[in-house]
Amino acid sequence: MSLGPLLEVEGLAKHYPVRRGLIIPRAVGTVKAVDGVSFSLARGETLALVGESGCGKSTTARLVLRLIEASAGIVRFEGTDISDMSGAPLRKLRRRMQIVFQDPFASLNPRMTVGDILEEPLIVHNIGDAMARRARVNQLLHLVGLAQYHATRYPHEFSGGQRQRIGIARALAVEPSLVVCDEPVSALDVSIQAQVVNLLKDLQVRLGLSYLFIAHDLAVVKHMADRVAVMYLGRIVEIGPKAALFAAPLHPYTRTLLAAIPRPDPHRRVARTIPGGDMPSPMNPPPGCHFNTRCPFATEKCRTDDPSLREFGGGHQAACHYVETLPPYSAAEGVHAQTPAAAKRLALYAERRARVTETAG
Repeated sequence: MSLGPLLEVEGLAKHYPVRRGLIIPRAVGTVKAVDGVSFSLARGETLALVGESGCGKSTTARLVLRLIEASAGIVRFEGTDISDMSGAPLRKLRRRMQIVFQDPFASLNPRMTVGDILEEPLIVHNIGDAMARRARVNQLLHLVGLAQYHATRYPHEFSGGQRQRIGIARALAVEPSLVVCDEPVSALDVSIQAQVVNLLKDLQVRLGLSYLFIAHDLAVVKHMADRVAVMYLGRIVEIGPKAALFAAPLHPYTRTLLAAIPRPDPHRRVARTIPGGDMPSPMNPPPGCHFNTRCPFATEKCRTDDPSLREFGGGHQAACHYVETLPPYSAAEGVHAQTPAAAKRLALYAERRARVTETAG
């Protein structure tokens, strides 16, 4: 009998009330940081969450781990609903779900030695005696490419890449099944990024780990992920296998993310379809499709009707009214193929943006 998904998330939401007033605070709005996110993660799989800063990726990860409480939705881990867990059952569950934080300089206690940092989760979960814990610390250091003598040093004595290795070792200390990687390489140099990504992939194969991988760098995602979920303003707008999503993205927002990837060829001149303006405020998202204020293909329907995720074969889903009628996508150039209809719509969009800019000036 085949095992079900390791992790299932249904309708996950996190809303923060916004209050004003010092003496008598009153609610004046709600920030919808995460707004109805659903996905699943198979055993041994890597699912990447990508999107602009502020789209809700890290909040989603913390909701999954119960580091913050959800406003709505269900999180199932190994078939068990963990949304209402507390006390001893929740602490026991945390052995199976760990996180690697983004900043290796802030996520390690500067007053503790590396050995104490790695031993702490073993003490919290009452794993082994003192001798067994020291042996486990040495094993973890070897696992991430560090030496045994590093256990007596403090975090400030290490480089950024070494600190992130320590963070990875701490996450693996209690032998989890799920590891959330919250932009684990964004604070590192490019050469060190490659080392940490290769380490994560190697550990996944050796230990059978599942990763929820959060990143901005699509080149890292392409190397790391099995499936990719694209988030925009608290919602997943496209999700599917990595190969399909990079070769034939369905949602206009995904296309613009791929078009923004730098291409190392100074002689290559391509008209990019990168959206103008900033992401709307999650406190006041636009009606209909949240991307309609920046989408070059938006119509009146997009401004009134909220699209839901639809299946387009092979587990590839997108939330767009016009997936079937969008212009073809050129994987070689990373842009929309310029059909006459698309060119006209893009020209109108550019003209409208120019008028808005002129008026603002």
